[in-house]
Amino acid sequence: MNLKPLNDRILVQRTEGMDQSKGGIIIPDSAKEKPMEAVVAAVGSGKLLKDGSRGAMPVADGDRVLFGKYSGDEVKIDGQDYLILRADDVLAVIED
Repeated sequence: MNLKPLNDRILVQRTEGMDQSKGGIIIPDSAKEKPMEAVVAAVGSGKLLKDGSRGAMPVADGDRVLFGKYSGDEVKIDGQDYLILRADDVLAVIED
């Protein structure tokens, strides 16, 4: 894939949700909620500031992030589903 998001946008790929509940019940695909966790696939160059410089991006390629439930725009690239978010839509970075 050869794609670079513009400005303060981030391209992420959702992680897979769990197939079973904590009680052991198998959840069908139609009843699963979309996960709010993703892995960053690409980042833009940063927001253009009033003085003409670029702001630093809070995430980097490969980071695991949490984002809002209704954030971003879904896109399909090379047969895979991705989400394009603004840097402000990222709620947290998950550190291992």
